[in-house]
Amino acid sequence: MELKTVRLEFPEGCNIILGQSHFVKTVEDLYEAMVTSLPSPKFGIAFCEASGPRLVRRDGTDEEMIRVAEQNAKALSAGHSFIIVMKDCFPINALNAVKMCPEVCRVYCATANPVEVIVAETEQGRGILGVIDGEPPVGIEGEKDVEQRKELLRKFGYKR
Repeated sequence: MELKTVRLEFPEGCNIILGQSHFVKTVEDLYEAMVTSLPSPKFGIAFCEASGPRLVRRDGTDEEMIRVAEQNAKALSAGHSFIIVMKDCFPINALNAVKMCPEVCRVYCATANPVEVIVAETEQGRGILGVIDGEPPVGIEGEKDVEQRKELLRKFGYKR
């Protein structure tokens, strides 16, 4: 077995949801989860099929986001993994719908941070072991940091 890291590449300001599923129906169900969770979402989905034709299946509402999702899925090439790349919207608004999708087994991350995916490769194929999401903390928040966090949540409309 060989361990590798794959850095996901997506445009600044975009968010991703990376997960594992188990069935070709995933693409259609994740599409429905996204469009019913967000008003006019811009996103792309790519899913690495693990048997049969073993294609990268894709869908979405935005051609650029579909291409970005395809490129990342191909770079990962991990069986039954999926990636949703979205712009002008946030994972928090669709994450529960994605997790409730009957085919979804696991969500590894939902983020706008730089992501490295730890992949194991064997003779059979590739699998995701985990992710490195962003960078490590540099300290503990102080009172000013607490105020800034609360202001940010209110700016995004998540708190009043």
